[in-house]
Amino acid sequence: MRFSLALPRESLSIRVLRRVLGDALRGLGVAEDCIGDILVAASEACTNVIQHSHTPQDYEVLARVDGGVCELTVTDQGRGLTEESSAEPGDQAESGRGIKIMRALVDDVTFDTRPGQGTRVRLCKRLTWRDEALIRRLEGDLVHSAG
Repeated sequence: MRFSLALPRESLSIRVLRRVLGDALRGLGVAEDCIGDILVAASEACTNVIQHSHTPQDYEVLARVDGGVCELTVTDQGRGLTEESSAEPGDQAESGRGIKIMRALVDDVTFDTRPGQGTRVRLCKRLTWRDEALIRRLEGDLVHSAG
């Protein structure tokens, strides 16, 4: 499964992303706790775009599920990450924990930033499935038909 969303740089877009992505993952049979982790991490990545990209242009979210892994790429055309914006927050900071949250919830987080050209955040998480997941039945059918 693969889809792409072009979203306006406003907070309402995060709800749209959460609904579309969550429904798609539920439809495939991904376990609810795994979906929750992915949605929170994706929300943090999108919140960073909305708060820090300083561009009127839309941002893009590309979602892909393949081989039991969900990969999300969030891309903006803003000024790009700086050392200051990617630094770890202090213990008493009220904001700035988004990157730490993303790293805690998914298996891999990478940033590709080019000053003046934007930032691409890539989130990857190995999926866990509900017992009745459609994907499990399809895999079982494929194994039986190959034997």
